[in-house]
Amino acid sequence: MYEAVRCMWMRGGTSKGAYFLAEDLPADTRERDQFLLKIMGSPDARQIDGIGGADPLTSKVAIVQQSKHDGVDVDYLFLQVYVDQALVSDAQNCGNILAGVGPFAIERGLVPAKEEQTTVSIYMQNTGQIAVETVETPFYKVIYQGDARIDGVPGTSSAIPITFKDTAGSTCGALLPTGNQVDIIDGVEVTCIDNGMPVVILSAADMGISGEEGREELEQNQGLKTKLESIRLQAGERMNLGDVTDKTVPKMSMLSPATKGGCVSTRTFIPHRCHASIGVLGAVSVATACMLPDSPAHALANIADGKRKTMSIEHPIGEMTVILDIDETGTVENAAILRTARKLFDGEVFSS
Repeated sequence: MYEAVRCMWMRGGTSKGAYFLAEDLPADTRERDQFLLKIMGSPDARQIDGIGGADPLTSKVAIVQQSKHDGVDVDYLFLQVYVDQALVSDAQNCGNILAGVGPFAIERGLVPAKEEQTTVSIYMQNTGQIAVETVETPFYKVIYQGDARIDGVPGTSSAIPITFKDTAGSTCGALLPTGNQVDIIDGVEVTCIDNGMPVVILSAADMGISGEEGREELEQNQGLKTKLESIRLQAGERMNLGDVTDKTVPKMSMLSPATKGGCVSTRTFIPHRCHASIGVLGAVSVATACMLPDSPAHALANIADGKRKTMSIEHPIGEMTVILDIDETGTVENAAILRTARKLFDGEVFSS
């Protein structure tokens, strides 16, 4: 077991996590996962004996290395370290932690900084897809200060626009893994979709809520959580994910009409706790579902005209803007999103 490993702790979007070079971690997966559980302080609801923040959004890991793929700068593996279970999962991407990968790769010398801005292409190992980030690097140095603002993060930071390529079906094998825009599970209309993140889309009203409730209220609604889990387990099988009892996907996103001038409002379980906001790739999947005429999302959404759709996905603490490029057939070609990141500390983390 490694005792001390070089680590950069970063905020990526609305999440926080530990960023490592692959070469600095144990090569054996089991040994690596044991190390990560130890340094995060899991399993423990408070993660008191580690650097984790006692929340799924602050118990995350990025592992980065020089890319093995032609024309790509770095490979990125995302790992979700469970808070109160001794589990480490690679079953999903994380678009928030992704936001820190570009700056981290430049800081660690994997990508040489350019004079004003540096473009970093990233192969997401979890799903085999590519994202491209633009990082501000005046005077060949990453800066984190700027004027960009994202909901869920106080203040402003340097903007990191991210474009996602070929994300449809990245985990489930197809944008609509069941082959349908709408399925009926436990009597509820759902859309099972994967445009970068496997998500089950439902109407909040069909689940007996308004969609305006706060995170804490929803987490205390045991009846709602039981219904969601029943649907999730059945949807997982239909989405080619198998038995998802111990998996972090699919996410469960309950939609209602926007209340702040956006496209649609969301309350998302990830999967057993309500997200404080919404994941980046989860927002992309929700926005894509809004474009499907038979989806329960479409009936609730406000969608502007034009081939480029700027879609504000509202969530409990604000909104996330997703930009979709639509081709002549109405198919989503590309998705882009604005994130920010900040380096919090750089040093060594200890497992004992």
